[in-house]
Amino acid sequence: MGTVYLIRHAQASFGKSDYDRLSPLGDRQAVRLGETLAERGVKPDLVVTGAMQRHARTASLALTAAGLPAAVEVDEGFNEFDHDQVIVAHKPAYKRRAVLLADLARTGHPTRAFQEMFTAATERWTRGGDGYTESFTEFCDRSEAAVRRVAARAGKGETVLVFTSGGPIAAVVGRLWSGGDELWLRLNPVTINTAITKVVSGRSGLTVVSYNEHGHLDGTDELTYR
Repeated sequence: MGTVYLIRHAQASFGKSDYDRLSPLGDRQAVRLGETLAERGVKPDLVVTGAMQRHARTASLALTAAGLPAAVEVDEGFNEFDHDQVIVAHKPAYKRRAVLLADLARTGHPTRAFQEMFTAATERWTRGGDGYTESFTEFCDRSEAAVRRVAARAGKGETVLVFTSGGPIAAVVGRLWSGGDELWLRLNPVTINTAITKVVSGRSGLTVVSYNEHGHLDGTDELTYR
């Protein structure tokens, strides 16, 4: 039985012009993650990341902190969906970032306002609206295919670490738990930065044995969702 650990990247730079960079807190989260992997004796036979900067940076910091080899493979199947496109399809005026930021600031609670807007935008996407280069179903198909690719390479007793995003993790877990994509809207918002989801591959296929595990952040002020 092979094991695949799906790890969400550390906190990125929410609200900044380049979201894909880790924040200073994200750097610390990634190091704490690596220390935890070392404490647990996790020794991967394969390390895979999505093609995004936040995936690669999280992997690099965590592997260094864990004292593990830093060689990784990149699989774009583990990339997050295009959140900018999802937002603009929902409200075209937000193609101009300044308009989005001004609207959020006027609410007096920009973080809460963004979450409400983003929830509405992703709901539109999941319902099959137009304006997207990748449909929600295509995104879920891509995410599942990526996990099945790496799981097929994990032999008996072997371990794969995958550094990816919350969206692909929620897509895969939702399908393995329910057989469909209906759970995604509930799982995706609660995926925690550097949380670990464990999937095992055996005779019966893929099984989720733990989701969104974040014990390494307990007792700290480093737990974040965005």
